[in-house]
This record gives sequence, C-alpha cells and structure tokens, in this order.
Amino acid sequence: MPDGDHQCDPDSFSDGGQFLDPRQAVEQGLQLAEAGAGILDVGGESTRPGSHPVEQSEEMDRALPVVEELCRQLEIPISIDTSKAEVARQALQLGAEIINDVTGLEGDAEMIDVARQQGAGICAMHMQGNPLTMQVDPRYHDVVADVSRYLADRRDALLAAGIERSRICLDPGIGFGKTDEHNLELIRQCRQFHQLGCPLLVGHSAKGFIASVLGDKELDRTSGTVGVALWLAQQGIQVIRVHDVAAVQQALLLFAASGGLEGPG
Repeated sequence: MPDGDHQCDPDSFSDGGQFLDPRQAVEQGLQLAEAGAGILDVGGESTRPGSHPVEQSEEMDRALPVVEELCRQLEIPISIDTSKAEVARQALQLGAEIINDVTGLEGDAEMIDVARQQGAGICAMHMQGNPLTMQVDPRYHDVVADVSRYLADRRDALLAAGIERSRICLDPGIGFGKTDEHNLELIRQCRQFHQLGCPLLVGHSAKGFIASVLGDKELDRTSGTVGVALWLAQQGIQVIRVHDVAAVQQALLLFAASGGLEGPG
C-alpha cells in the first residue's frame, strides 16, 4: 500500500516548503489520495538530516489545519507525523487515526498514553541519534540485527503498555542514522523484519542512498524510488511511504499484473 508523505515544513527535503499554505497542503493531500495513496501522513516538523526541532505551537499551526480538512474530505486514514504527544493528541481528536513517531514513541513520555487513550494506530521507527546528529558517523555491529532488536524492544514495550499488537506498525528507519550501505542492506534484507510479527512500513522515497547508487545527487530520484518500491513489495512490505504516489502505484499495479508480488515471509 502506498503511503503518501505530506510535509508542511519549509525544511522538508521532499517539497522544499511549497505546501506551507494550508490550502495548498490540503490540495496536495487530495491529489495524493486521488493518485492512490492508502494513507496520508501529515507532518509539521522536518526530520531530514541536520534539521532542528520546531516549537510545538508552530508545528500545530502547520499541521493541524491540514489534518482537520483532510479528515473532513477523505475516508482514507490520516497519519500525524510527530514526536510530540500534544500534537498527536490534538490531531487524533480532529480525526487522524495513526501516530507516526520517528523516535519510536520514546521522545515524549506521554506519547504512549495518548496512543492508548485515543485508540490510535502506531508506527514506531528506528533512529540512531536525532535528526540533527544522526548522520554523523553512524555505526552498527550488524545493521539488520541491531535494528531488528530495537524494533522488537519497542514492540514489547508498547504491548506491555497496553497497546494491542494489531495497532502496531514498525519502521526500520531508512536514512535515519544510517550510511548508504546500511540503508541498502536493510532494504535487501527487509523481509527479515516480518519475524517481528507486526506490519512493516518503509520510507525510502527520494533519499540520498538512491542518488549515491545512481551516481548523481542532482538526478531526479523518482525512477530509483520506484525500483526500490517494487523490491519492497516483492518482499511483502505492507506500507511503502512515498512522495510520488502515482508513479509508484502504477508500477505496483503493473508489477502485480505481470506476476510479481509475494506475501510476507
């Protein structure tokens, strides 16, 4: 299922802040839904490498009006991309159904309580460090094993806190505290994460490792994004988070029609 990534932040690497106006952001969300997105992920704070956090009030001003209007106009689930519990709580009260937290719900002590009380779905991601420092010499003993261990620990913590397994999705965090080779190894071995027993989300779209493989940082990364998406789908990854929903959706439809796609395992 393609998940449309939708950032309302001037520091977003994906759109350069062109959707800061809530009306433009809503229109972009509607276009992503029309293109086939199964979930829309709305965020008001960039988590790109080197980015700085924004004040809670500013994040709310950016994201909440967009969440409210998209929930009013669409039937597909809306996800709030935040690590702040109060932002998540208000977004859920406006109709959002999912919390997408790059800190694995560790960044705010109240986040798990908000998720439990509101009955929200959760996407818990792995990140080494924080957005400001995460790309400063990231190291792992075994990146697949290390990330899997972290996600298993977060899954168990969420279950122990009273979050039903059916509401937990896990994300290995492509580009979050990983080198290009770390990212590629996680993608190659992504089916290993099915052993965690939860749906998986992978957000590889337009990230730096694609430019590295292609050998040109200035090259459009859509084709590279589509290529990786097909491999993720072949591995049974349930949610693929992308920016160009139409291109990925069309590629997945043709991939399936021509005999591709397998179940998790």
